[in-house]
Amino acid sequence: MLITTAIDGDTAVITPRGEIDFAALPGLLAAPRRLPRTVARVVSDLHQVTFMDIAGLHLLAGQRDDCRRSRRTLTVTGLGRQAEHLLLLAQRLFPAFDFGALLLPAASPAQSA
Repeated sequence: MLITTAIDGDTAVITPRGEIDFAALPGLLAAPRRLPRTVARVVSDLHQVTFMDIAGLHLLAGQRDDCRRSRRTLTVTGLGRQAEHLLLLAQRLFPAFDFGALLLPAASPAQSA
């Protein structure tokens, strides 16, 4: 798993490449925690993610919780069909976690959480 982080002003874009599984999870969870305090917006760009399992759900929920604690906004972009299907299934099975809030509307390229 290759993870790149680009900071432009108060926005950080975190872009993982490859598969999101439990081996990749620690690095992905640590990436936003290493951002400077001046970052107010975090964009998780998943367009180069080829597959994600339940670790991807842990990642998105962890990023959302970290952003809320640090008073940052989180935007998820580039969610592929397989990942979107996983989020839909998780939302149906565990509605209290509100995974649906991370889903992209059909006409929109991004969704804030």
